[in-house]
Amino acid sequence: MADQMQWANALSTRPSLEAAVKEVVQRAVSSLTAPADLGLVFISSAFASEYSRLLPLLAEQLALPVIVGCSGGGVIGTTTKGQTEEIEAEAALSLTLAHLPGVNIQVFHVLSEELPDLDSSPDAWINLIGVEPSQKPQFILLSSSFSSGINELLQGLDFAYPGSVILGGQASAGGMGSRIALFCNDRLYREGTVGLALTGNIVLETIVAQGCRPIGKPMQVTKAERNIILELDEQVPLVLLRDLINSLSEKERSLAQHSLFVGVAMDEFKLSLLQGDFLIRNILGVDPTGGAIAIGDLVRPGQRLQFHIRDAEASAEDLEFLLERYQNQQNTTSSAIAALMFSCVGRGEGLYGKPNFDSALFQRYFQNLPVSGFFCSGEIGPVGGRTFLHGYTSVFGICRQNQF
Repeated sequence: MADQMQWANALSTRPSLEAAVKEVVQRAVSSLTAPADLGLVFISSAFASEYSRLLPLLAEQLALPVIVGCSGGGVIGTTTKGQTEEIEAEAALSLTLAHLPGVNIQVFHVLSEELPDLDSSPDAWINLIGVEPSQKPQFILLSSSFSSGINELLQGLDFAYPGSVILGGQASAGGMGSRIALFCNDRLYREGTVGLALTGNIVLETIVAQGCRPIGKPMQVTKAERNIILELDEQVPLVLLRDLINSLSEKERSLAQHSLFVGVAMDEFKLSLLQGDFLIRNILGVDPTGGAIAIGDLVRPGQRLQFHIRDAEASAEDLEFLLERYQNQQNTTSSAIAALMFSCVGRGEGLYGKPNFDSALFQRYFQNLPVSGFFCSGEIGPVGGRTFLHGYTSVFGICRQNQF
C-alpha cells in the first residue's frame, strides 16, 4: 500500500506558553503514524510578549524539516474533542503537522525591497522563489500587514506561475502598537512574507467567501480613470447608486449606509453573473458635485460592476452558496485530507454574534477534517483565476492528494 498523506492539528488554550506548546506537540504527534515533513503554527496575539520563545520551545520537543507560521488576532484549530474552534482575543496556540509523501517543500522569506519590478521577466520571480513553473507549485503565504509588498508579490507569482493556487493571510496583532510575528524554520521575522511552495503529490483547492450579496443589477463602466468610476451605463454613477438605494427595503437601505461595496466582475465574457464571480472592493469616496465614485482598485471602461452589501446574513449565505457549489462541482469532499482557514478579524464573533460560525458551517460539508488557521488583517486567495488581497473574507484551502 502506497504511503498516504496525513495531517494532524491540535489547539491549546492554556495561558502558559510552555504548557500550550507541550499540549499541541503531544496531541499532534500522537495523531500521526509517520514522521512529519511540515509544521504550521499559529499563535494568538495574547502571547505577543513571548513570540521569540515559541520556536525554541517547539524545537526542544519536535524536530521538523520545515516549520512556518505567524501571529493572529485569533487562532483556529482542533480541540481534544475533535471540534474545530475559533479562539478570539485570548491565549491560544494551533499546531498542524503534515506527513507529505511525494511532496517537495520549498520555503522562503522575502522582503518588499527584494521583489523584482513588475515589468521584469518571469525568470526574476522564478529565481526569487526557486521553483520551476512546470512543477505547478501550490503556494501558502503569510505576510506582515505593512510594507510587505504583498500585492506586488501576488501579481508577480500569478505572472510567473500561471495556474498555480496561492492562498494565505496577513499576520495580525492584538491592538494598537503590538507587533506581529512571522516564523520560518528557526527564525522570527517582523516584516516581509514567509511562503511555502508545495510541488508533487498535493492539490490545494480554494473557497473564497467575501461575505457579500449583490443588489440591483450588473452595470458596465463606460468611463473611468484609474480607480475612479466616471460613468456607469453612460450615466452618472452617484445618481444610479442613489436610485438603487431608494429601491431597497428599509433594512437593506440602512445596511447600505455603512456596508456598501462594489463587486467587479472577473470574467468579461460570462453572461450570467453569480456570487463568487465578483471581486469585492471598498468604496473609498464619492464626488457629490460630479457624481463619480472612487473604489479600492483600478477600473477600466468595459468592466461590469454590481453593488453589494454585507452583513452576517449575507456572509453566511455567501459561504453556504460557495460550499454547496464546491461540493457539486468537485465531488471530491470525501478525498479531502485537511483544510486551512484564513479569516478576517472583522468576521468571527464580532460579525455573527456567536463563535465558530464559519468553521462550523465548513465542517457541515467537510466532516472530521483537521482545520487550522488564524484571524488575519488581510486574506489571500484567488477570484476569477487571479490572486488578490481581500478584506472581511474567509479563505479556505482544501488539501488532498493529486489524483493522477
